[in-house]
Amino acid sequence: MARQSYLFTSESVSEGHPDKVCDRISDSIVDLFLSKDSYSRVACETLTTTNQIVVAGEVRCAQQVNPEEIETAAREAVRDIGYEQEGFHWKTANFQNFLHEQSADIALGVDAAGNKDEGAGDQGIMFGYAVNETPELMPAPIQYAHQILQRMAKLRKSGERPEFEPDAKSQVTLRYENGAPVAVTSVVVSTQHKEGSTPDDIRELVRPLVGDVLGDIGMPPESEFFVNPTGNFVIGGPDGDAGLTGRKIIVDTYGGAAPHGGGAFSGKDPTKVDRSAAYASRYLAKNVVAAGLAQRCLIQLAYAIGVSKPLSIYVDLYGAGEVNEARLEAVLGDVMDLSPRGIREHLGLNKPIYARTAAYGHFGRTPDNDAGFSWEKTDLVDALKNAV
Repeated sequence: MARQSYLFTSESVSEGHPDKVCDRISDSIVDLFLSKDSYSRVACETLTTTNQIVVAGEVRCAQQVNPEEIETAAREAVRDIGYEQEGFHWKTANFQNFLHEQSADIALGVDAAGNKDEGAGDQGIMFGYAVNETPELMPAPIQYAHQILQRMAKLRKSGERPEFEPDAKSQVTLRYENGAPVAVTSVVVSTQHKEGSTPDDIRELVRPLVGDVLGDIGMPPESEFFVNPTGNFVIGGPDGDAGLTGRKIIVDTYGGAAPHGGGAFSGKDPTKVDRSAAYASRYLAKNVVAAGLAQRCLIQLAYAIGVSKPLSIYVDLYGAGEVNEARLEAVLGDVMDLSPRGIREHLGLNKPIYARTAAYGHFGRTPDNDAGFSWEKTDLVDALKNAV
């Protein structure tokens, strides 16, 4: 039996964190290519450090994408985040582009040909998870951690809190009783700030917005509320620490509350099942919980490169489901085509919708009208109920 009383912690990082800067640049380049050709292939990795931006990887596009457009997309991503610092500035940072054509061997396995459907862009396992702890059906610790940083970024960008700079991290620990979150036991927030602000200044600026996010569950004890615990945090972002695409995969998903297949999302077009099948498995798990079939649901999908159908579908309802897990495994492929092509078409993934996913989590977000965060919809509820 699963433990019922315990502490659990999740962290988040802001859009200005060095690794998230890289995720944002990579996804902005994905969007650029998809805006030219909805069937573009992109695998873009980004490195940032003091006044340096380097992109590398493989691409394929039916339309011309010139190097100037790629550089502009990268610089505009950094500009939108808000970096105009001596050590990292959207306008003056050195930019290097090492993108090149996709491997013909990979294309051969993925492309449709004759009677062969489009195959998965790689082998791998992907997990989706949902739990009824929050309205978004996300684990509460990671959802609160994201929301704290989103609130800080909004205040920074509006000019209401000019003391804040882009780089920040948060961490939230909750106490669970009878399997449900009942109290916040600690909160950690570290934020880059303007020169001249004291640790006490920043603490009192952060306090009310954390209180607003936590709401009725309440603040932690004062001794467990940590803001910039090392003191000064003026040098940050890629100037303070090098960044790479794909190093915050637990932040991107469920904060450690569920397994992760290991593949990053950002910088990849939707033929890469690391991304699209992870979205599909979240979509299915969320709809299972939204349908009242379980309080918690974990779904695993597995794929082989060049093969269109999933190799396996696994469901875990943690011993408290309203339906038989084997039955659910049998019907998931009926309510949704889980081939790479089927996932992309069902969720509308061949669109430039990815830059917005690069920070504050790929899950637990509000669906947009243009298919952004389409995997957060709960429009399969009736189909699942009828199927089981």
